[in-house]
Amino acid sequence: MVKQERAARTRETLVRAAAEVFAEEGFVTASIATIAKRAGVSAGGLHFHFGSKPLLAEAVEGRAAEAVRRITSGRRREADRDALQVMVDSTHDLAALLSQDPVVRAGFGLCADLARDSVTDLRGQWRRWIEEVFEAAARENRLAAGVEPDHAAHAVVAATVGFEVLGAAEPGWVSRGVVTDFWELLLPRLAAPEELGRLTAGGGGTSPYGCGA
Repeated sequence: MVKQERAARTRETLVRAAAEVFAEEGFVTASIATIAKRAGVSAGGLHFHFGSKPLLAEAVEGRAAEAVRRITSGRRREADRDALQVMVDSTHDLAALLSQDPVVRAGFGLCADLARDSVTDLRGQWRRWIEEVFEAAARENRLAAGVEPDHAAHAVVAATVGFEVLGAAEPGWVSRGVVTDFWELLLPRLAAPEELGRLTAGGGGTSPYGCGA
């Protein structure tokens, strides 16, 4: 049991070190030697746990996909009751992960890297969640007149993926302030008028659209 726990910790250390190096250098440039050194593990030790650099990249993508699933599964029940606020909160959740977790940040970058064949589609996973939540908002009659859920989903996916891409080089793009500004701009166009007073663009707290703003 002790050996298994030690092996699991080593694997997680290697995945995190690989994510940091992939995020900094890209998949092609990143070397096994650099990753092993970052993790404090010998090259032989790295190969014992991961036989190749592509397998390490797959592990990073898998961890990132699981982190995104935790966002969506954790908010799925809420989406059936309050879809638009869940939409806002989910984008803040993703931005926080991209800002704080190098594994998630690297996972998105690896999935979009044309130098390799990715086995994971993180952006597609995120897009499907956004589409699901907008469909729920339409069923709840929470969208403004004339707003089509698929068109709204396109806009939010494009914006949030744009934040992800820009945030890889400039972390400010995935800050709470930037995401809040985005929603303050979009919500008055997106939400039914009676909804605005209770929606919070910052992902919690007092609504900027209600009387108490």
